Amino acid sequence: MADFGGDAEAFRVEARDWLAQNFPPAMKGVDLALTVEEPTGDARLWKARMGAKGWGVPTWPTEYGGGGLTPAEARVLQQEMARIGARNPIGGMGVMMFGPTLLEYGSDEQKQRHIPPIVRGELRWCQGYSEPGAGSDLAALQTKAEDKGDHFLVNGQKVWTSGAQYADWCFCLVRTDPNHKHEGISFLLIDMRTPGVEVRPIKLISGVSPFCETFFTDVKVPKENLVGPLNGGWTIGKRLLQHERNSLSGGGGTAGRFASGTPLDQLAKTYVGVDGEGRIADPDLRSRLIRHQMEAKAFLLTLARAAAESKGNQSPSNATSIMKNAGSKVGQDRAELAIEIMGSQGLGWEGPGFEREELEQVRNWLGGKATTIYGGSQEIQNNIIAKRILGLLDHQ
Repeated sequence: MADFGGDAEAFRVEARDWLAQNFPPAMKGVDLALTVEEPTGDARLWKARMGAKGWGVPTWPTEYGGGGLTPAEARVLQQEMARIGARNPIGGMGVMMFGPTLLEYGSDEQKQRHIPPIVRGELRWCQGYSEPGAGSDLAALQTKAEDKGDHFLVNGQKVWTSGAQYADWCFCLVRTDPNHKHEGISFLLIDMRTPGVEVRPIKLISGVSPFCETFFTDVKVPKENLVGPLNGGWTIGKRLLQHERNSLSGGGGTAGRFASGTPLDQLAKTYVGVDGEGRIADPDLRSRLIRHQMEAKAFLLTLARAAAESKGNQSPSNATSIMKNAGSKVGQDRAELAIEIMGSQGLGWEGPGFEREELEQVRNWLGGKATTIYGGSQEIQNNIIAKRILGLLDHQ
């Protein structure tokens, strides 16, 4: 195994003992990071204990409440949690995207103010990037922030703002110089309770509303909420997207998301049936399931190899674009296969005659279509791969 630093095996004993004393058995397999309701009972206790320990963000600096673990120790912690079915209760965009970016670009005052609540899971963050006229061409954004002396006055609209209806804060790209495209963008933090902020959820084909339209009308934002230099937000914004792709690809601990639920081979044996030798009855389906399992395993092994090769470097690279595209394909392929296996039982929407997992499958299938779009579309990732990894240049 690669040397990530630290005595990982000695730490394993510490992690195992702490988990034995602090993990509520009732929380086995429960993923609090995916819920929007405030936790109660054992869920609240587990979240509070992990937040106080800093192990929800194990490698973040202890001076801001993080765990201060080495990458090797963090990996051991993940293994020990997986062994007992413990899920990390601290998550969201603050952990996935904003926190790592602020640790790199924020002032010490900003880090002292915003990082500890993220570590404890006390505040929710949302992302103010895309606009109706600025999607793939994000630098065309027009939400403006005018300098009014001691504050900025923000006016404009964002769209596809994930979780905005629940968020306390928004990290937002705004235009502070109309005369320059990329060099006229700044990175601003906006309190979502500020007068003039309006959120409208968007209902998607999957039946849920994870995304929103967000409107800013004469919103006053203090100058101290500017991260990095004025008009220097494009560099910060791009860096944050690398952290986002790292999480979406699986590097942020979500690698197993496409393997959630009943394994596909078990589903097939239940819905399609087996032959005289106990194999899935449909040989064509059987071969396609095997190919999918091989691709999924190869993807997970690639993630593990990338982590080993990075050693002490915890910062995501342009390789996250490869992982994001590959992970999205594996996830979508799994959803397609699950629906095919279930047949008409996998197309139910509501009402009697359907099991809960059957109803979830169709929503996962429809919702998963967005994975090749959000976090930067598949085409954008291909451009990054071509230019920054393969070194290919556009034809003049």
